[in-house]
Amino acid sequence: MYLYHFGLGELPFTLTPNTNFYLPMTMHDEALAVLSTALQTGEGFIKVIGEVGTGKTLLCRKLLNEIPAHFVTAYIPNPYLNPDELRRAVAVELGVKQAQRISLQLLTQRIQARLLELHSQGHSVVLILDEAQALPEDSLEALRLFTNLETETRKLLQVVLFAQPELDERLAKTEFRQLRQRITFAYKLRAMNADEVQQYIQHRLQVAGYKGAELFPVKICQKIARVSQGIPRLVNVLCHKMLMLAYGEGHYKMTGKLLKAAVQDTESIEKYSKNKLLAFSCLGMLSAILLTYYTLVVK
Repeated sequence: MYLYHFGLGELPFTLTPNTNFYLPMTMHDEALAVLSTALQTGEGFIKVIGEVGTGKTLLCRKLLNEIPAHFVTAYIPNPYLNPDELRRAVAVELGVKQAQRISLQLLTQRIQARLLELHSQGHSVVLILDEAQALPEDSLEALRLFTNLETETRKLLQVVLFAQPELDERLAKTEFRQLRQRITFAYKLRAMNADEVQQYIQHRLQVAGYKGAELFPVKICQKIARVSQGIPRLVNVLCHKMLMLAYGEGHYKMTGKLLKAAVQDTESIEKYSKNKLLAFSCLGMLSAILLTYYTLVVK
């Protein structure tokens, strides 16, 4: 690969949610602050919404790594589960014995007993679901019923939902109005702006061990921001491909030509973004032609 070529210790633009590469940008810090406040106040439902590739899973991992010690977490990364499967998955995460074998009625009793036990020990329990938009409708209702478990002063189970905007569309339905009313804290992740994209690229290179001259000039970062629409995952894809192409050609600096090749090779880049890049390239060529004409003819 290109590690030795650029003097890198590891791949800087992988798609895995590695928290070592976490960059404390405003939107992610705000989301973590909302989550921390909501969890400390004991709210029932908390929701974080973001488009595909905006860093929800990375934020989820960051929360799991930094949640205070008195919290007991149940983490379900793939919630495409029917109500029975969901209850059993939660029970397993909470350490309920024989969770996969006992009857549903007994399982519910043991989950409640386990929550009361943890509460008596001074623990707060939080259920964290990534990709929550994949929950079947009857499982969403089962999730709401989970939060009915409470003492006179506090919920025995808090729920954090990380999801794509499709979840909001589903929750807007009349049949989910009870669940919707229980979501007391919510945050919507946005895409990065051009300055944040540049900061993001330089940060990941630095974490990966890069110490050489500037690899991604400011203008290239701005173009990457345009065609990726500021989506971190797409920025990673494009930067990774550009580094591979540069390595193959023996180059040490990213160029518009490399970006154009990376964009053309990336299906997830929307067609109009590709057209924007092409138009931008044509505009640059036109400017060069006009400048040459001015130099040769006008002067």
